[in-house]
Amino acid sequence: MKYIFIILGLIFVAIGTVGVILPILPTTPFLLLASFCFTKGSVRFNNWFKATKLYKNNLESFEKNKSMTMKTKLCILIPVTILLLIAFFMMNNIYGQITIVILIIIKYYYFIFKIKTI
Repeated sequence: MKYIFIILGLIFVAIGTVGVILPILPTTPFLLLASFCFTKGSVRFNNWFKATKLYKNNLESFEKNKSMTMKTKLCILIPVTILLLIAFFMMNNIYGQITIVILIIIKYYYFIFKIKTI
């Protein structure tokens, strides 16, 4: 199981790195997943990841203070909302559309009220 977490962590770091370049792909959620996987998988990989510039620029303040800058919040919220809205309009199933609306509401509630803005 340890190796699965390490492999998943590396995959999420790669996707998060691509997200730095592509504005439609959010970086922070993938780096959070990578951090979680490395924590579960290996102390060595976790220490390596926390020493990277990618981690320090995008996650360090969140992990320490449970806070994000407004720019980071918007860089997460806007692309994910756009993708969810595309899925919403392409979907013909009312239950799927309701689920997407609930996801958007929960996401905005969490980012506005649960994560402090610095």
